[in-house]
Amino acid sequence: QVHLVESGGGLVQAGGSLRLSCAASGSTFRFNAMGWYRQAPGNQRELVAVITSGGTTNYADSVKGRFTISGDNAKNTVDLQMNSLTPGDTAVYYCKAVSYRFSRPEEYWGQGTQVTVSS
Repeated sequence: QVHLVESGGGLVQAGGSLRLSCAASGSTFRFNAMGWYRQAPGNQRELVAVITSGGTTNYADSVKGRFTISGDNAKNTVDLQMNSLTPGDTAVYYCKAVSYRFSRPEEYWGQGTQVTVSS
């Protein structure tokens, strides 16, 4: 059974930085894409950034230029470097992994890690 475990969340002041990490266990295959989503209270879960196995990245407009996603496809890990954080970035951040090894995509989610940015 595949498990995604996030780490690196916490409390930081506005303008500060945090680095989130996500590692998969129990997988005998490589994911086609891994990414980060976030959900603030009262809001829907939204895409933050994603990276494909080929290294292509995509970011939400709100984090472009401030966040950087990186991954190791061989190890099934993904990191998110978050700089210039604002209170608007406060949310629970979730790691997601996708595999297209079968006809239907398989999605896996981590349990989430809290990021709180104080003003």
